[in-house]
Amino acid sequence: MSELPDPDDLALVFKALSNPTRVRILQWLKDPDSFPPQLEPAEEVGVCLKHIQARAEVSQSTASQYMAALQSAGLVTSHRIGQWTHYRRNEERIGRLADHIRTEL
Repeated sequence: MSELPDPDDLALVFKALSNPTRVRILQWLKDPDSFPPQLEPAEEVGVCLKHIQARAEVSQSTASQYMAALQSAGLVTSHRIGQWTHYRRNEERIGRLADHIRTEL
């Protein structure tokens, strides 16, 4: 993703944030320790998709689609451990977007 988002990039971000559950997921990921314990610390590798799915009360496929939308917008990053994918917020990107929105929109 570019340093300064272009209109298409911003539209992708706003589309990802247009779903209340995806917004909640981003909020939950601010505190990865609030999720159940996992083999690898959530602070280091992110939160396992199965824990996100359980908290959101959605199917595995829906949780995967939600996370794909957030990842496509650059709002989260993923880390694969075995069969599980772990997600964490992309704080650098979120900060740049917030600055851009505050100053440019």
